Amino acid sequence: MPLPRWIAATALTVVAALSLTAGPGETGVRAEGRIVTGSAPSPALGEDIAYNVYLPARYDRTKDRHPVLYLLHGRGDTMQAWTRVKTTLDDMIRTRRIPPVIAVMPDAPWNERGNWYVDSRYTGTDLPGRPVETALTRDLIAHVDATYRTAPIRQARLVGGYSMGGAGALRFALAHQDLFGAAAVLSPAVYAPLPPSDSSARDYGAFGEGGSKFSEDVYRELNYPSLLPGLDQDLPVRLFVAVGDDEYANPDPADARHDLDFESAALYNAARRSPAISAQLRVMDGGHDWTVWAPAFEQAMAELGPGLSVVPPTGLPAPLHGTPAADWAGGVAAHADGSLTLGYAAGGPVEGQPHAGRLDAVLTRTGTQPGTVTDDAVAPPDEAGDTGGWTRQLGTAADERLYGVAALPDGGVLAAGYTKGDLDGRHPGNAADDAFVVRLDAAGEVRWLTQFGDPAAADRLYALSAAPDGGAYVAGYTKGSLDGQNAGDKDAIVARLTPDGALSWIRQYGGPGEDKAAGIAVGTSAVHVTGSASAALPGTTALGGLDGWIAAYTTDGTRQWATTAGGPEDDRLNAVTVTTTGLAVATGLSAGDALTVAYTGKGARRWQHVLATPQADEGAAVTPLAGGEVQVVGYTRGRVGVPAGGADVLVLRLDAKGAQRAATQLGTARDDGVDPFAEPGLYATPTPSGQVAVTGLTYGTPAGGTAPGNGDVFLTTLPAA
Repeated sequence: MPLPRWIAATALTVVAALSLTAGPGETGVRAEGRIVTGSAPSPALGEDIAYNVYLPARYDRTKDRHPVLYLLHGRGDTMQAWTRVKTTLDDMIRTRRIPPVIAVMPDAPWNERGNWYVDSRYTGTDLPGRPVETALTRDLIAHVDATYRTAPIRQARLVGGYSMGGAGALRFALAHQDLFGAAAVLSPAVYAPLPPSDSSARDYGAFGEGGSKFSEDVYRELNYPSLLPGLDQDLPVRLFVAVGDDEYANPDPADARHDLDFESAALYNAARRSPAISAQLRVMDGGHDWTVWAPAFEQAMAELGPGLSVVPPTGLPAPLHGTPAADWAGGVAAHADGSLTLGYAAGGPVEGQPHAGRLDAVLTRTGTQPGTVTDDAVAPPDEAGDTGGWTRQLGTAADERLYGVAALPDGGVLAAGYTKGDLDGRHPGNAADDAFVVRLDAAGEVRWLTQFGDPAAADRLYALSAAPDGGAYVAGYTKGSLDGQNAGDKDAIVARLTPDGALSWIRQYGGPGEDKAAGIAVGTSAVHVTGSASAALPGTTALGGLDGWIAAYTTDGTRQWATTAGGPEDDRLNAVTVTTTGLAVATGLSAGDALTVAYTGKGARRWQHVLATPQADEGAAVTPLAGGEVQVVGYTRGRVGVPAGGADVLVLRLDAKGAQRAATQLGTARDDGVDPFAEPGLYATPTPSGQVAVTGLTYGTPAGGTAPGNGDVFLTTLPAA
């Protein structure tokens, strides 16, 4: 997989104009950036804005674009204050802790250096108010983007500041989400709801109006408590707050809560409750000075810097499927004519279909190729490929969920899940979860629907695979007894249905704990099933915590082998496929990382791959590619490509030996591919054109589209290469 451009550029770093020789115990050379001065014309101010700018080593030797830091100084200080972080930036760039960045350090002399980085409404002649916020967020940024090799996107901008500059950085990040994606707010001089009586925020006209230097109404309007409720969740802000533990302690008990350590904690606790902000707080050893701001800046850059990107994240395509109520992804099938059948559960009527109540099972045949995600963008749907479509909604007054859709050779489709009602008309009075499988023909008409389960216990299907004869293999769990005595809380089940919907056989597999089957795939001579178990299953060894497991059955239901996967922490295997070389490849979770494992026909582990970021990662679906390769689809809350926000859809390509060939992520600003219960909501299948169709749950809004709300379903195709 190619290295990101900034990593590749850093790896090739050579001696810059101001390079130093290596220190003791170090190898190579120490490349340094440089600081130069500049000025930006400001129509808003009617004068130039002076600034220092840090340009990273080799800036003049490449054509790369760079992220930009805007660093705001404190009250009474000048643009020289931030120049002391040059060494920190040099070292962090040289050691690849952050990408090469440009740092702009504007001078803010207005209101006699007490402007608080807002547009002042004070009209007194002693400290004439100036439109400082407009000048810096509009005029300065436009000048920087026109003068230096930047990327004019919010993901490439960070604003930081200390004291008054910390208040300004917070204001800029919250009031201008379209400009900044991150903020480093150090010892911010923010006070809620109003500043104490002795605060200099009252003295310089920044929050004044007319002839008054301070207006409570203006201050409240511009302060962060007024901004938080109106933030756009689709423009997430990463916020890093730091403060010293030796801040000034106001002797007036009435103003004690305005000590900046207290105010910083209050800011953090308010910000972290906003769905548009991911916030962190650090309390440092020191007071209101650079003993705090220098190490806090380094920590802020370590946290926020790697997230800066000159490339925008890859989004999800419009349109989304669903209703204004809660909807849940349920599977996708690819047909020979290029169409897809999407399955999901809907909380309301879809395409004019009657809504039976609560959640209904919905199957939609697409008449167009959905939007295709490429490395750079989302291609629109293929209108030329329109072959017509249909929607079928199935339900009762209770809940129905789908957990698998499979294509049939005749153009029909199978779907499986569970119902809490009488879905087939032969289970009156049913109030427990029952498994069901339905077959629809190519026109969307129901050919048959089979509902089964223990009448007194919950039974659910979580996986479906079409049989070569047009029947189905399904897997899930039962809390009852469908094939002998229940071994514990829940037992995994595997079942075979004939082409006309009759239940051919069912096998119950469990130990003393809670056991579920989550994935199923049919090979040439075996049916492979995966899942999770909280205690040892027959024929396996418990590894600790929740264990992932995989088992192989013959087509007549005889279990051939079973084994566990993972380690001493919680693990599970969510999906399985059979490769073109005959390996059974399963994917899921191991101790918070995405785990993919391959097994031979006799149950021997052939290879294992783990994708790990500092955040949660999990595999949810796996599809075969040519040459024994596989494509894994899951979710990540970490950084694999360019994060979009929240949990993103994770896409991995592994070769026939389990080596990673590519990895990326895509999504919206909110959670994608995972539900509030931290279970993956993703499905994938290969298409006849060689792509991979992917569907899943999203709580976000696609670029250029709308979201019905409360969780919707996306559908896209990904290139296999």
